[in-house]
Amino acid sequence: MQSALFLAVQHGGRMERGSRRRSEAEEAEKGRMKRTIIKDWKTRLSYFLQNSSNSNKRKSKKAGKHRNYFRPSPEEAQLWSEAFDELLANKYGLAAFRAFLKSEFCEENIEFWLACEDFKKTKSPQKLTSKAKKIYNDFIEKEAPKEINIDFQTKNMIAQNIQEATHTCFSAAQKRVYSLMENNSYPRFLESEFYQELCKKTPITRAAQGT
Repeated sequence: MQSALFLAVQHGGRMERGSRRRSEAEEAEKGRMKRTIIKDWKTRLSYFLQNSSNSNKRKSKKAGKHRNYFRPSPEEAQLWSEAFDELLANKYGLAAFRAFLKSEFCEENIEFWLACEDFKKTKSPQKLTSKAKKIYNDFIEKEAPKEINIDFQTKNMIAQNIQEATHTCFSAAQKRVYSLMENNSYPRFLESEFYQELCKKTPITRAAQGT
């Protein structure tokens, strides 16, 4: 009886130690995953920032260097949570949001929205028509490479409108996509690891306080 009890206690101890080791391993794995996510975010962000202002790059080529972009302050990043428009109006914020959508495999929404913003600024009637067809081919038609999620009726209306393209061709679809991002992707972005990192204030060291 005592022998059986001893074996049961010994077995229970081994199980407890094994459970503790698994828990520690899981925590370590979570830490590694978090660091990987943050690193991946920074890589994506660097890519989007470098590709978001081609005109600025051309100007900087005279100096032989690319333009530098700086991490926003925590206060600046916190402003993005006040309104979706605040995020989209900030170059770094927009790049961060694009990287986030890419990580969720739904970057077509922000790319379509940006294409529409560019489309509305087009003045040449010829360019307006060619851009309208490209946007339709890229985002609207069935099985388009970056097809967005809009209803069949809106798609049909766009197909008719681009025959005689105007600046309002994609207005209904753009509003729909904006609403989807604002109500779904934007809240998730604000809860993401990367955004939380941007909002963290760097602790002030004693050495810094003494200067």
